[in-house]
Amino acid sequence: MPRDTYWSATRAPRYSLLFALPLLLAYETLAFALTHDAYAGVRNGADVLLKSAFVWLGGRNGLLWFGGLLFGVGAVLVVRDFRRAGSVVPRYFLGMAGEAVGYALAFGSVTGLLTSALLRVRPLASGMSGAFDLPTQLMISLGAGIYEELLFRVILVSCLAAFAKHVLKLGPLPAGIVATVVGALVFSAFHYIGSFGDPLEIGSFTFRAIAGVMFSALYLTRGFGITAWTHALYDVFLTIG
Repeated sequence: MPRDTYWSATRAPRYSLLFALPLLLAYETLAFALTHDAYAGVRNGADVLLKSAFVWLGGRNGLLWFGGLLFGVGAVLVVRDFRRAGSVVPRYFLGMAGEAVGYALAFGSVTGLLTSALLRVRPLASGMSGAFDLPTQLMISLGAGIYEELLFRVILVSCLAAFAKHVLKLGPLPAGIVATVVGALVFSAFHYIGSFGDPLEIGSFTFRAIAGVMFSALYLTRGFGITAWTHALYDVFLTIG
């Protein structure tokens, strides 16, 4: 069997999920250090939304179910991929890190240009500045990378694509386009919900919707790990910039 190239191998679970694991651990560790709780306190909204369903079903034990499911599914995918393709090339992880940093640095400018071209106005930057202290903002930024990508790209877009394909009877390409666009709109709207949500503005909403499309494109072409780190680093750079 020929060895996978860098571009194909790094999309596979043995690279993508292992690359995302430190991001998950960093977020959960920082969140627990700041809140001294595995669920309560200020956390990323997508994290709370995903875990709330398990807490509703099983109380505090639901968090164990969630963690077991998350790590269990990830472990199965990684082990299966190792059996298929063998070992990893360590230097590939350095390349993935370089990609994520590069994409994160370019992401805001590219999305801003697309938004400006669509609306003919320059969108105002929006974020959490002033709402929380710096450690909390950094924690939420890390959580955005891991949990928003898990919720809105892996789960939501995949479910929407399956619905469009099997229920609406669309072909694979139209189903993917519909899922990406609808998922991007839901992703954008998510940022305006709740007591910590931003004021709804057409510029920031459009910016985030375009960002959702771009994250979906990155997820499809470069895999979950690079997309999660790109999202997290973009939010971190925005926070400290």
